[in-house]
Amino acid sequence: MAAKPNGKRTSLSRKSIPVVSSARLPKMAALSDDDLLETVQRQTFNFFWEGAHPQSGLAFDGCTARRDRTNHKTTVGGSGFGIMAIIVAVERGWITREAALDRLGRILDVLTAATVYHGAFAHFLDGRTGATIPFSRKDDGGDLVETSFLCMGLLCARQYFQRDARVEAALRSRITWLWQEVEWDWYTRGGSEALYWHWSPNNDWALNHKIRGWNECLIAYVLAAAAPRYPIDPVVYHNGFASGPEFLNGQSYYGIELPLGPPIGGPVFFTHYSFCGLDPRGLKDRYADYWEQNRRHVAINRAHCIANPGNFKGLGESCWGLTASLDPEGYAAHAPDHDNGTIAPTASLASLPYAPREVMTTLRYFLSRHGKKIWGRYGFFDAFCEQRNWFSNGYLAIDQGPIVVMMENHRTGLLWKLFMGISEVQTGLRKLGFSSPHLARAANG
Repeated sequence: MAAKPNGKRTSLSRKSIPVVSSARLPKMAALSDDDLLETVQRQTFNFFWEGAHPQSGLAFDGCTARRDRTNHKTTVGGSGFGIMAIIVAVERGWITREAALDRLGRILDVLTAATVYHGAFAHFLDGRTGATIPFSRKDDGGDLVETSFLCMGLLCARQYFQRDARVEAALRSRITWLWQEVEWDWYTRGGSEALYWHWSPNNDWALNHKIRGWNECLIAYVLAAAAPRYPIDPVVYHNGFASGPEFLNGQSYYGIELPLGPPIGGPVFFTHYSFCGLDPRGLKDRYADYWEQNRRHVAINRAHCIANPGNFKGLGESCWGLTASLDPEGYAAHAPDHDNGTIAPTASLASLPYAPREVMTTLRYFLSRHGKKIWGRYGFFDAFCEQRNWFSNGYLAIDQGPIVVMMENHRTGLLWKLFMGISEVQTGLRKLGFSSPHLARAANG
């Protein structure tokens, strides 16, 4: 039976996170690389701390620095990234371990009370109750990809909070229960050789959306193979995800050969979301070396912005990054073949592991060129388009989270070490035919 929210909790634990105002940006831009990264990570984390839902601590789908207090739409995948950001915050001393455990306990209270669909969560939840908020008319049930991002964050938390204290043992137990309840095999739609993204008790498989690559969904297949109770057979990965029409590529763009993915690479979040936890360094299977795949994808994204075939104002060597974000018309998955001149800071900043020198140059350029137009209480605003003289004043969880996490992975490898050290994850990777230095170390004791 699902646990009920704990009525003893009264208010969220909120240690004040130092905020760099726009007036102090010149000093911030002059910081050393390490201090600058620390400042950007910490202020971006504030989206998931001060800016979280006031009762549950789940991440809002999006917000401005002035939160709409009538909005209770929280995001499952974004909350997974937020949980990973909380781990970073504890490790770096921005918040206490106790405050983090209290926040995670609140999150788990709502997740255990939430409506689930064969163990999978909906895309959006009411932050007060866990009730489903439909994404669209027919997308009103389980979302397996969002669930995979959430599980990635939860499993990292289980791996991090390993002390013998009762509160940490309880947290680990609750996470294990949620993780084991996801019926990954159900989402093969009766045994087909692919995972399906959505299922709804009202609309069944009406969306008919196979999860096929190359895209951001590798993590869904790894976790589905790793599942303790409801795993998929490896054939589902090889004949489903890895056989998609835009899986293998092998073409060259801007002089860079791309092993996998759609023409010209697609949005750069493909290199971020699954790899917040999966360490691409030395990660290989029969299809690709995933470090090279991601490094080249980022390089093509940047090269396209430098070439700037659309002649959009502002794009160039120091201003690049096409990914899913807000834009002048609302929201779009920007990519080299879907480019309207909108730049999202998360696209370059979360690519720090793959192009550190180029990303640091771009980070400093953003601050010196645009300053307060793109910097606010929760870090960089989501996007801007100089061509249209448009600058967002909003934030999205799925964009803020990878900034904190991927920057930390570049600096210390923290989330990579945690996630790749999980025994179930290692089992799943081995089942699918992956090799990794993490697996080799585990095999050698």
